Amino acid sequence: MMKVSITVNYFDLSDQDLKQLSQLGVDCIDLGNGSSFPGVKEQGYPDLDQLLKQIRRIRSWGLDINRVTLPNITHEFMNDQQGQEHQIENAVKSVEVFAEAGIKLVRQRFAGDVFQGLTQSYPAEQRGGAISRGESLGYQKDQGITTPTLEEAKQWRNKFREVYSKIVPAAEYSGVRIGMHPSDTPHPDTPFGGLGYHRIIDEFPNKNVGYIYCVGTRAEEGGSSLVLDEINHYGRKGRLFLIHFRNVRGSLPTAGAFEEALLDDGDMNMFKIMLELRKVGFDGCINPDHVPLMEGDVPDMSNHWAYSNIGWSPSSIGFAYSIGYIKALQAALVEFEG
Repeated sequence: MMKVSITVNYFDLSDQDLKQLSQLGVDCIDLGNGSSFPGVKEQGYPDLDQLLKQIRRIRSWGLDINRVTLPNITHEFMNDQQGQEHQIENAVKSVEVFAEAGIKLVRQRFAGDVFQGLTQSYPAEQRGGAISRGESLGYQKDQGITTPTLEEAKQWRNKFREVYSKIVPAAEYSGVRIGMHPSDTPHPDTPFGGLGYHRIIDEFPNKNVGYIYCVGTRAEEGGSSLVLDEINHYGRKGRLFLIHFRNVRGSLPTAGAFEEALLDDGDMNMFKIMLELRKVGFDGCINPDHVPLMEGDVPDMSNHWAYSNIGWSPSSIGFAYSIGYIKALQAALVEFEG
């Protein structure tokens, strides 16, 4: 049975956070900020005792941790600067700590997996004045922004493989799965765009290597037909570990732009997405990871995804709406299948 998870980008959840998430019927929490864990800034990896203490507290509210994020791999490492080898060591140690705490899904972020500046971000005004993330190729005039050459892309990929070649065996030994999110925005030749994303499981065929599959991000590249095909493809291989459940309007190939939207207000029929997930046997978490900015919200925002609420904050109207929508889809799916 599929569950509902919510991204939280801070470690010190308040009682109000946990009470509201429990009241909304959330099953799990995805901790999205690898530097937020106690111990990371001091020693490079999470402190096990503090982590266990927080897990017990979260579980006391009927919730659990579904996915965590490892400390980021930085530009310094990816650009092959000297003295950065400790980043791999810290990633491996983090996998071991999370495994000892009983957490079975991790994500590793890599600097340079998106090409910034190729689109112009803008606030997309939608239903009732809700503000959503929009990005347009047409509004972005030539500003001298360059993308990696083929040789530079190969060098980046070699550094990615260097990291995964260390953390994958550690994760496999510990019974931990590693999920990768696609490059967002999915411009041509981004490391984890359509082609580079698939290449991960070619390079690392281990069954504990797979995807945090983002419906919205992949729709930005090819709409609902691409999303349904990829869910079928990766799902049949057992490589879908977590679903980021966003809707969008438009796509880069068809409109030269896209806008994130509420689940019922974009181009995709999200019930069809749920049906495809059920068809391939997906039984993990569904996470509404980006939502528009709603009246009264205090959004969690990032310059990388301007005008998007990227994580839970107390009394979030947008996330409360999305959680309820997903739970209704889940109930409808059970009834639909009889």
